[in-house]
Amino acid sequence: MAGVPEVPGAVNVSVYAPGLEAVDVWFEEQPGQWSSTLLDGRSAGVHHGRVEGLRPGIRYGFWGHGTALPAEPGSFQLLLDPYGRGIDTVERVGGKPLYFSVATSHRFDWNGDDLPHTRWRDSVIYEAHVRGMTKLNPALPEDLRGTYAGMGHPETIRYLKELGITAVELLPVHFHIDERHLQDLGLSNYWGYNTLGYFAPHLDYATPTAQAAGPQAVQDEFKTMVRDLHAAGIEVILDVVYNHTAEGTQDEPALCWRGLGEKTYYRHDAEGRYVDTTGCGNSLDFSEPRVIQMALDSLRYWVSEYHVDGFRFDLAPTLARDADNRYDRRHPLLVALAADPVMHGIKLIAEPWDLGPDGWQTGNFPPGWADWNDHFRDTARDFWLVDQATLAAGAPAGSLARLGTALAGSADLFARSGRTPLSSVNLVTAHDGFTLADLTAYNHKHNEANGEENRDGSSHNRSWNHGVEGETPDPQVRRHREQTARNLMATLLLSVGIPMITAGDETGRTQQGNNNAYCQDNETAWLSWDHDDAAQRMFDATAALLRLRREFLSLQPYAFPADPRDAFLLWFDAAGEPMTDSAWHDPGCRVLQLLIGSGRGDRAGLVVINGGLEAEDVVLPGRRTLDEAGVTANGGHLYELVFSTADPDGRRKGARLACGEKDRAAGNSVSVYRI
Repeated sequence: MAGVPEVPGAVNVSVYAPGLEAVDVWFEEQPGQWSSTLLDGRSAGVHHGRVEGLRPGIRYGFWGHGTALPAEPGSFQLLLDPYGRGIDTVERVGGKPLYFSVATSHRFDWNGDDLPHTRWRDSVIYEAHVRGMTKLNPALPEDLRGTYAGMGHPETIRYLKELGITAVELLPVHFHIDERHLQDLGLSNYWGYNTLGYFAPHLDYATPTAQAAGPQAVQDEFKTMVRDLHAAGIEVILDVVYNHTAEGTQDEPALCWRGLGEKTYYRHDAEGRYVDTTGCGNSLDFSEPRVIQMALDSLRYWVSEYHVDGFRFDLAPTLARDADNRYDRRHPLLVALAADPVMHGIKLIAEPWDLGPDGWQTGNFPPGWADWNDHFRDTARDFWLVDQATLAAGAPAGSLARLGTALAGSADLFARSGRTPLSSVNLVTAHDGFTLADLTAYNHKHNEANGEENRDGSSHNRSWNHGVEGETPDPQVRRHREQTARNLMATLLLSVGIPMITAGDETGRTQQGNNNAYCQDNETAWLSWDHDDAAQRMFDATAALLRLRREFLSLQPYAFPADPRDAFLLWFDAAGEPMTDSAWHDPGCRVLQLLIGSGRGDRAGLVVINGGLEAEDVVLPGRRTLDEAGVTANGGHLYELVFSTADPDGRRKGARLACGEKDRAAGNSVSVYRI
């Protein structure tokens, strides 16, 4: 429904329902008093008509002719409005809920809200869950914990600003429901990748007061969160799930799209079965114009009405599959997003893989998009976890070549689509998989609490437990794990591209080895705010690295390729000599120096990576090298140590060394120098 004006009388209602011969609108004029109106017009599958008495705050839904109507209209499942701005849930006998669309008003006082419009180069994304981020935070009023209001609370904002975050990427906040098998297990879909309403915010993330007041109050609370985050300069990016819906497999009951036009909304094979490119039982058919229109209308709505700054698209290739189920980077949806004035300047981020044919498309989305970079993720884990385990076992590890490519923003991967390293969203972890701390503490997943006998979740995690599976009191193992976590964070935050931190990684959050906590709406998945010394060390390291990123990588251009005089990345070996091709590919070479800076004389930084087990003497690049690069800061060309993953207490911080002088790089460490 396109919207309900706040005036008495009649409103125009329309719904695309090509599978129905006729459609009634049922609505609750007064509590317990239901009325219906036939939509007596029909054009190209759209049923439309005038309805008297439907106004904001009223529950409503659709009913197709040809099915017997129960005696009590409010006691059965009407078909939801695909464009419904609000959804209300009513528990019925047996505990199974009924869902109703609810008319709402768009009125809200934005109080001069100004979108931050953070440039890609300056963005630092923080992937968070509305409930999980704030549920246990004792600094928040109890009724705000786990809510939109808690996410926008000054204490949450203070934390994000202290860390150095520019954008929160929220796990799904579209209205969603739990799958049947989770209900049977007494669990819930905590992550929310099971959408039932593309225009309605999820009710359960609102405060009890807003939930009691209804969908309008929930909508207003969400907008207040966005407004308050914007006032602090923090963008809001939504994780959206347009690839499938909550109606699931074909044996599930019709809630919305299935009852309105199953054959149009969902992709089918030649035998009439659902095509599944998502692993969720159904896939929306983006070769159908009305499906494309629905997704576009939803995206525009959240930009226009909720002022969101961007979207991360779950299993994005499914959204760009043609009539033959092939990914097409010139798909009408992608073309429309590029041409739409409402979407201009909005951040578009692809999870660039799904389970269909040719489902891996990292680097293949068109200009204007950024992709989650799984190459970066795997390379960082291989270098700091898999290789370290291999070396500890006495075997040779991999070379530096892949790491160098990742540090440089995977330029080769994105060049084929006409894009640059600013299209690379670099990540080490995400909601799906081990946390950063668990990568260093578990060789195997431990998902027994999910009720699937540990069959769910990936078994190939590129993790290393440092010799002990799970928690341990051994101080040496704990120390090595913490250092490895800092190495991974340093690699993420000092690389060209856009870093994404998973909420809690900055304090060493653990899920006790669960790498698929999608159904753990409890302390397993929520952030802990009871920070011990180790958590504080990790937070301090992350915040320090983000400050260094702003200092050194702010010298990089806003667009690539760039004039080489604007910025440079220069690579050196342990002897301070330029890296050679043989050195890049020599498994025995585990020391790399990266000089980051501007060719216009601005301040530069040096990153020294020692991926070997033992400490090594490293010759810092000499005066001639710096002169040729145009680095003139610090007059005397002194290197000042400003960070080391092997020195969390900063005992050597501030040490100064001359050009060409040797410094001792601890084994399995990253050191950063200011020039």
